[in-house]
Amino acid sequence: MDAKMKTELLEIQPHELRIIFELGKQSSCSIRLVNKSDHHVAFKIKTTSSSKYCVRPNIGVIKPTRTCDLTVTMQAQNVAPPDLICNDKFLIQSTIVPDATTENFIMSTTFAKEDGKHVEENKLKVILISPPHSPTFSPMNGISRMRPYNTAIEPNDDLLQNNSSHAKVAEVMQHEQSVNRKHTEELRLNNDVEEIKSKLREFESILKQENLRINQHTRAREIGLRLLFISVVALVSAYLGYLLHG
Repeated sequence: MDAKMKTELLEIQPHELRIIFELGKQSSCSIRLVNKSDHHVAFKIKTTSSSKYCVRPNIGVIKPTRTCDLTVTMQAQNVAPPDLICNDKFLIQSTIVPDATTENFIMSTTFAKEDGKHVEENKLKVILISPPHSPTFSPMNGISRMRPYNTAIEPNDDLLQNNSSHAKVAEVMQHEQSVNRKHTEELRLNNDVEEIKSKLREFESILKQENLRINQHTRAREIGLRLLFISVVALVSAYLGYLLHG
C-alpha cells in the first residue's frame, strides 16, 4: 500500500499512525500535512480517545503548497491491549478559507457542511507496534520469549553483584515515568485551554452578530419615529394654515 494518502486539498503522510507501545511510557509519532491546492486550507484533528492522545497543533491554516508537521503523543498506559490491537482512530477535517484567516478565527462552524461548502474528512487508524528487542511483545514462532512463570531461576554471582545497579536503574525509570506523567498532564491542560479558547471565539462571534442585529433594529425604529414626527408637524402646519386663511 502506498505510504501516502492523496486527497484533493491535503496530502497526509503517512496514512496510518504507527506508535511504539511500552507499558508505563508515553510515545509519539509525526504526521505531515501537505497543502496541494492553490488556496489557504484550514484543518482540525479529532480523535475517538481524546483523553488518551494529545495532538500539537490540532488546528491551523496551511498556505498553498506549504506543509505542516504535527506531533501525536499517546499517554503512558498501564495495561496493554490484547495482541496490541487498537481501535482508536483520528479524523482530519480540512476546508478552504480566505487568505487572511489565522488559527484564531477557526471555529467549529468553519467545518460545518452547509450551503454546499466542501469539507474533506480523512480517517487515520492507530497501529501499535512493540519496541525493538521487547521480551514481552515480540513472539517468536507464535511463542512469547518471556521465561515461564514456573521456571526456576538459579542465582549467580553476576546477578548478586548487579543488584544495586538494578535498583538504581529502577529508580531512574520511576523518575522518568514521573516526568512523563507531568508532561502528559501539561499537554492535556494545553489541549483543554485551546478548546476553551475556541468556544470563547465562537461565543464572541455570536455576540457580535446579535449586537449588529439589535443596532439595525434600533436604527430602523429611530427612522420610523422621525418620519412620524415630521408627518405630525406637517399636519399641524397644514391645519394652522387652513385656520389662518379661513
